Amino acid sequence: MQHLLARLYAAAARRRRRYFATHPSARRRLRCPVVSVGALSAGGSGKTPVAAVVARRLVAMGERPALLSRGYRRADPVEGVVVVRDHSTVRGTLETAGDEPWMLAQQLDGVAVVVAPDRHLAGTLAESHLGATVHVLDDGFQHFALERCVDLVVVRPHDLEDAVLPAGKLREALTTAVEADAVLVVDPDAGVRAGVAERLGVTTCFGVTTTLQPPVVRSPAAAEEQVLVGVPVFAVAGIADPGRFVRDLSSAGWAPVGSALFPDHHPYTEADIQRCVRQAAAAGAELIVTTEKDWVRSARWFPSTVQVAVACLETKVEPAGGFDRLLAERLAIAREHAA
Repeated sequence: MQHLLARLYAAAARRRRRYFATHPSARRRLRCPVVSVGALSAGGSGKTPVAAVVARRLVAMGERPALLSRGYRRADPVEGVVVVRDHSTVRGTLETAGDEPWMLAQQLDGVAVVVAPDRHLAGTLAESHLGATVHVLDDGFQHFALERCVDLVVVRPHDLEDAVLPAGKLREALTTAVEADAVLVVDPDAGVRAGVAERLGVTTCFGVTTTLQPPVVRSPAAAEEQVLVGVPVFAVAGIADPGRFVRDLSSAGWAPVGSALFPDHHPYTEADIQRCVRQAAAAGAELIVTTEKDWVRSARWFPSTVQVAVACLETKVEPAGGFDRLLAERLAIAREHAA
């Protein structure tokens, strides 16, 4: 039954993509160019870290980017547009922003972060009130309603063995990847990336590497310092693949003595954190380690006496020079056509 539903879902996705391709007037345009970062897979693809990389590269190129997000699963989904950050100052709240936009607002100097279900409205405000010169559309590969100058799609090698929803996690069939201007394969091996590109039938391909950085203590009661390898830690994670976080910690030398794993975007409560603290103590952990995305949702509930460290992922797109050239060329073409 699931495979039948998957075929129906894939067919509906194809029809929707074809409609917007044959009816360009159905797409709305912003004055400034739009760089879309998306994925074929629903959840855990790494598209938001890549969107952050794109925003940083645009800042380095002298642009004033605005990152446009829908604010998925916000605790307080207020109507209209929420400016989570202008180009210099964080202005929003976690509840009205959502965990990923709030996290990005803390990370991205020189980038505006704007949230709204209507990304065209968000971009219009960013242009008129924040002076944005370019937009980064987070999770935009299936957001056909907004015109873009470049479509980037993030793919993991295991996506090639997956199925379309609900039989798997793919939002569209793999053949849709050829619609992207470039595919970004999350794998450090150039041979694997080339194999994925060949399988998908795409010619422009970049690599995405992610490296877990040493956990840094963030607790108010302790100085910010890196956690030494070998220290017994307790892992807390509520992301798309929390088990991977535990495995990454282990392979990097911080073998957890226990863990508490939650669904993606889990809204932590005080009771959740109290339970984690008790479990960590019972397991003999010296401190709790969590992800940056989890920290923004859970920090308020940790007692000041409990040591908590945050392990961040460093994401890079390579070759960096070629990627910068692609962005610069597409921006130039978009502005030439708009002139």
